[in-house]
Amino acid sequence: MTLTELNSLSESELKQALTRCCGSSNWVENMVSVFPVSSQQNLFNKAEEIWDGCTEEDWKEAFTHHPKIGDVQSLKEKFASTSQWAEGEQSSVQHTSDQVLEALKTNNQLYEERFGYIFIVCATGKSAEEMLSMLTLRLLNSQEDEINIAMEEQNKITQLRLQKLLS
Repeated sequence: MTLTELNSLSESELKQALTRCCGSSNWVENMVSVFPVSSQQNLFNKAEEIWDGCTEEDWKEAFTHHPKIGDVQSLKEKFASTSQWAEGEQSSVQHTSDQVLEALKTNNQLYEERFGYIFIVCATGKSAEEMLSMLTLRLLNSQEDEINIAMEEQNKITQLRLQKLLS
C-alpha cells in the first residue's frame, strides 16, 4: 500500500491497518488523529512520539497482540491477521532444534510469571539461539528496566510493521 492509499482509507480501515502494526487501542486512536500524514518519515516520527506518550497499560495491551517467541502454532491460530508478518519476523525459530524450542518455552513461562506479560523482542534478523540468550538475560532485569526495554522493542516492531504496511 502506498502512503496515498493509507491516507485515503476510511477511519475503520485505517484503524484496522494500524492495529496490525501495534495492538494498543490508545496508540491506534491517537494515530488516526494525525492522518493524513505528509510523508513516510512523518508517519514513523508520529508513531514513535505517540508510543512514547502511551502508558504502561497501553504497552502491555500491545504485547498481547504478539505470539510468544517460538510458539509457531500460536502464530497460525490466534494471530491470523498478523501471522504472515510475525512468522517472517520469527522465521529462524522454525529452523531450530527441539532443545532450543523447549528452552524458549520454559523461559517464556518464567518471564511471564516474573513480569506479567510475554517476552517482547524485535525478532527480525535474530536467530532462535540469540533470542533465547536475550530472554535468559532479560529475566535478570528489574520490573522497571524490563518494561522500558519491552516498550522499546515494541516500538521497533511497530516501526518495521509500518514499513511493511507501506511496501
